[in-house]
Amino acid sequence: MRSRRIPIPLPNTGAMSRRRNTYCIRTTLLLFLVAFIVIQFHFFNYSDTRETSLSDIGNDSAAAILSMVPSVFHKFLTTKSRNYTYGQNGTQNGSIEQYHYPNISEIRKMIVKYNEAQMVINEDIFGPLQNDSVIIVVQVHTRITYLRHLIVSLAQAKDISRALLVFSHDFYDEDINDLVQSIDFCKVMQIFYPYSIQTHPNEFPGVDPDDCPRDIKKDQAIIRKCNNALYPDLYGHYREAAFTQTKHHWWWKANRVFDQLEVTRHHTGLVLFLEEDHYVAEDFIYLLELMQKRAAELCPKCNILSLGTYLKTFNYYTYNSKVEITPWISSKHNMGFAFNRTTWKEVVHCGEQFCLYDDYNWDWSLQHLSQQCLEHKLHTMVVKGPRVFHIGECGVHHKKKNCESNRVISKVQQVLKIAKNSGQMFPKSITVTVASLLKKTKLRKGNGGWGDKRDHMLCVNMTLATR
Repeated sequence: MRSRRIPIPLPNTGAMSRRRNTYCIRTTLLLFLVAFIVIQFHFFNYSDTRETSLSDIGNDSAAAILSMVPSVFHKFLTTKSRNYTYGQNGTQNGSIEQYHYPNISEIRKMIVKYNEAQMVINEDIFGPLQNDSVIIVVQVHTRITYLRHLIVSLAQAKDISRALLVFSHDFYDEDINDLVQSIDFCKVMQIFYPYSIQTHPNEFPGVDPDDCPRDIKKDQAIIRKCNNALYPDLYGHYREAAFTQTKHHWWWKANRVFDQLEVTRHHTGLVLFLEEDHYVAEDFIYLLELMQKRAAELCPKCNILSLGTYLKTFNYYTYNSKVEITPWISSKHNMGFAFNRTTWKEVVHCGEQFCLYDDYNWDWSLQHLSQQCLEHKLHTMVVKGPRVFHIGECGVHHKKKNCESNRVISKVQQVLKIAKNSGQMFPKSITVTVASLLKKTKLRKGNGGWGDKRDHMLCVNMTLATR
C-alpha cells in the first residue's frame, strides 16, 4: 500500500510581506517620534513653549528677581536708609542718616538751580552727545521701586553708553535724585517740571482753596463764584490737579528737550519717550536704530517708531523680526515711542490745539492733532515683539489692593531670558506687515478734565520759552 502524502501548505508570502512592511513602518515612525521628542526637548530646554504669557505664575520673590540681575547692577536696587527730620540740620546718628527734608521754598530754589545749570553727568567719561545719538526721556513721579528696575534694564542695554538719559521729574525727592545721580553707564541729565502740585500745593496749578469742586453744578459754581466757574469740561466737571499735571508735564518736557536745552540744540536723531514704570529689553536701542535705518525704504510716511505694545502674550519666535505699519493710536502706541525734530516741529506748530483740546491725557491730545491738525498724520512702525514693557501695577488711573511690582517684573525678566536664550534678540533684519485699515479711525470725543482756562494758558505758554 502506498503511503499517502499529506500536502504541506506553502506560506502566504504576500501577507508576510505586508506584515513586515507594517512592522518596519511602525518601527520607523516610533524611532522618528522618539528622535523628534529628544530634539525638541534639547532645543526648547529653556522653556516648555516658545510662547510665554505674562499671566503665567512664576517665582516672583525679591531674591529670585535679584538673581536675574547681574551683581554689578545690584547697587541700583539697594535702598538707602534715611531718617527724615523737618526742623533741624542733618546730623549723623549711628548707621542711619538724620536728614533734613527741604521745605517748599527750598525745593523751588533747587529746581531753579538744576534747570538753569543743565548739567550733563558723565559727559567727561562718555563724551558729548552726538547729533544722531538716541535721547531717552523718562517721565518720573514718585514710584522709585519701578524706577530702580527701569534703570537696571537700561544699564544692560547694548549701546546705552552712546545715549543721553534725561529724567524729567514732577516731584523733588532726594532719594530719587541720589538714584539717578548714581548712574554710571551713560550720560545723564535731570530736569524738573517747575509748575508741580508739590511746589504749588495751595494755588494753581495745584489745588487752590477757591477752586470749584469737581462735581459741583455750573449754576451753583457761578453763585459760589469759585475759580473757573464758567468753564467746566465737556462732561460738566471741574479740574482735578492730579490729572491735569500729567499732560502739563509731558508737554513741558517735550518742549524743554527739543527747544530749550543747550545740549540738544543741534540734535537731529530720535527722542525716545519712556516712563518710570517701563522696562526695556537688551536690544531696544539696536532695534530702534535698525527700524530708523529701514524706515525710509519700508515706510516713508512713518514719523513715529514704537517699541512697546500692550499685549498679554509675547511670541518671539513668530514676531522677532516683524514690524507693523499702522496709524498711531494713543491707546496702543503710547509706550516706548520715538520721533525726531522734524515730527516735533509739526506737533508744536499745532500746539494750541493740543492745549485747548478737552482731554487731560497727553496721548489722546496728540492723536487729536494727528486727526485734526497735522499736515502729515501720525503713522508708526511698531515692533510685534515688544522691547518696552509696562511693569506698573498702580498709578494715577489704576488703584489696586496689591501694588507690589515683583509679579510683573519677574514675568518680564523670564520673557526676556527666553527670547535671549532662543536667539530671538538682535535680529539681522526686519520684515513688514501692514495693519488692516478696513475700519477708519473714528474721531473720538475727549475724556474731559481739561476745561479750565488756566490750564489752557499754562500749556500754551510752555511753547514760548526759548534757549
